[in-house]
Amino acid sequence: MAKVVVYALVAIAFVALIVLSPTNTYSSHNQHGVHALSRRLGYKLPISNLDPIVRKLQRVSEETGLVEENNSINLERISVDVSDAEVPNEYFSNDGKLNITRRLIFLFSLIDNAPKDGKASFEEFQIWNREQTMDTLTYRTQQALDLHDKNKDGEISFSEFLPQFSKEEIEQNAMFNGGAGWWMEQFRNADIDKNNILNFAEFNNFLYPEDSNNEEIQKWLIRERLRMMDDDRDGKLNLAEFSLHVYGIFKVYAEIESRRVALVSAERKFEELDTNKDQFLDVKELIPVLNYIKPGELFYAKFYASHMIQQADDNEDGYLTLEEMINHEDLFYNIVYGNSIERYKDVDEEL
Repeated sequence: MAKVVVYALVAIAFVALIVLSPTNTYSSHNQHGVHALSRRLGYKLPISNLDPIVRKLQRVSEETGLVEENNSINLERISVDVSDAEVPNEYFSNDGKLNITRRLIFLFSLIDNAPKDGKASFEEFQIWNREQTMDTLTYRTQQALDLHDKNKDGEISFSEFLPQFSKEEIEQNAMFNGGAGWWMEQFRNADIDKNNILNFAEFNNFLYPEDSNNEEIQKWLIRERLRMMDDDRDGKLNLAEFSLHVYGIFKVYAEIESRRVALVSAERKFEELDTNKDQFLDVKELIPVLNYIKPGELFYAKFYASHMIQQADDNEDGYLTLEEMINHEDLFYNIVYGNSIERYKDVDEEL
């Protein structure tokens, strides 16, 4: 029964994560950063950060046009796809189906390494997922750079990435969501050296602000979020606003992350964040909960690690063995978290 309850919370959190996560800068204007591409490799798979082979197949399918209208890979051409992706044929059957059990045996040997004791901890899964996610973000950023870098200098100017804005529109500095000024503010926040162009690292922060450690970008994200949470429009949150708009989603994620550790109340969490003790939370004080109110893909990697442990840990010792992973192979290759998002589009406004 406990696992059923946890699974329900996970389902809610996955939906909330996708709905609440702002459409990243790149994918909102391009089709190269698709997050929920399914494919048929004997199983219907979402994009999985767990398995590099799945990521490679997805990339080749996008680059070579093997994606069908229903976002799956054409099995009749899967042999070409595997060859182009430079992945070992030993993991595929003759009809192109991925041998998930064999892949899990291989992946477990990589995940279980600190120490290599025959069981994978939350920390080991978190490190692995984070590394795979970083690889994905780097790949997407390079694709975007290659696409938009018109003068091929390895950097991106505002006009290269957003050529639709005229000089007059930029001077008007419209700050509504999607306006030239709104985009320019993001661009300037990412431009750490203030030279009016973005190098690779800066461009990555611009494309994926939710995963950035740039404090100016973090503050911008919180200010954007405050517009929907600050009911009295005073530019900060009181306890009632925090309890209504922040604590609920924080609790959903934190209950899964904490793995049976008791959570603090809304009042206690508010007090913890209110460092200047003025009974309000300003933008800077909300940075510690940014990952919950504006989750990014690196946060998802951590969250997914906790989810995998909780769902497949049959003996509830806090670790996963290879046997437990194989017993729950569908968990690692068939989590559906994007099929019913349309029903939850109003969640963002309510939270």
